[in-house]
Amino acid sequence: MSERDLVTEVVEFIAEHVLPVDDEHDGDVEAAGGESLRVRLQARARERGLLSPHGPRDLGGLGLGMVDRAPVFEAAGRSLFGAMALNVNAPDEGNVHLLDRVATPGQRERFLRPLVRGDLRSAFAMTEPAPGAGSDPSLLATTATRVSGGWLVNGRKWFITGADGAGFYIIMARTSGELGDPGGATMLLAPADRAGIEVNRHIGTIDRAMLGGHCEVTFTDVMVPDDDVLGEVDEGFRYAQVRLGPARMTHVMRWTGAARRAHEIAIQHVAGRRAFDGRLADLGMVQQLIADSEIDLAATRALLFEACRELDGGGRAARSTSIAKTFAAEALNRVVDRAMQLCGGLGVSSELPVAKVARELRPFRIYDGPSEVHRWAIARRAIQRVGGL
Repeated sequence: MSERDLVTEVVEFIAEHVLPVDDEHDGDVEAAGGESLRVRLQARARERGLLSPHGPRDLGGLGLGMVDRAPVFEAAGRSLFGAMALNVNAPDEGNVHLLDRVATPGQRERFLRPLVRGDLRSAFAMTEPAPGAGSDPSLLATTATRVSGGWLVNGRKWFITGADGAGFYIIMARTSGELGDPGGATMLLAPADRAGIEVNRHIGTIDRAMLGGHCEVTFTDVMVPDDDVLGEVDEGFRYAQVRLGPARMTHVMRWTGAARRAHEIAIQHVAGRRAFDGRLADLGMVQQLIADSEIDLAATRALLFEACRELDGGGRAARSTSIAKTFAAEALNRVVDRAMQLCGGLGVSSELPVAKVARELRPFRIYDGPSEVHRWAIARRAIQRVGGL
């Protein structure tokens, strides 16, 4: 199947099977069926050859690179449930990328293959309550202590996306050094039913489309055998960079699809709504809002593709992914906010899908690194490059 045909298939699949249930339940995944909905939609995607377009071919995926993923993920993103339906939802999508790059052959079979097939979900356990790791990962407080045959993990994590119902966790834990040290982290794999793992609660957030919620999880003397260490000991922060850049860009892809849908709905509304002796679409103020959103969408895609080409070329793309993520998180919010304004009272109601997109999109300015932290990193790199510091 060509890339163009694949995008067409995804557009049709989302329109036929996913958008109706999304709109019926106002983007609330649990109200729509939760895990049973995921299984049902992914079975239909599998039948049509659309499941896991990012997954490695040898494990059942379509093997798309970053550039080729962009239009496919954007098409899926038109529905808040679209990424889940194609098995490209966070955090699973990023975990697939990480495991494909780092996992041993045995780990690929036990963890990556079932993830690509949609047999289970996963979670990435990094973020901790203060004073632990958040925007500053060096504050990692969860520990993994060496014991005979493996490691004992102890710590508390929160805002762990998809934790409730996950089949396994990738746990980031400190294996050396002290709080604030830039190294000493290790990634460990643990099935969710391993003794000592407890999902304590869902942390209430404004978004409702993420299966498994954003949870607080505790790890109490969780035994992880040596075979389940992901990558090398003390190299976890380095491996995190393998995951973070691509995961940020796939977020941009998905949210571009959602923002584009809101934008198109707003255009349809003003083109059909008459007031002040004409169509709203003929008013200069309305046209300016539409034009500004067209510019934001085009600029988002341009920055996205620049970063994706660098990633496909084997680069780390730290600068380009930070720039693209920061710009997109704010630009796409502007697009949806303008759409709400153009739709008037309908824009803030459940009569149109614009309000739910705004609700789900707003956290993207915080998730995967707040805009302020990315700006700090972008500025530091610029000063080092130009100022020689």
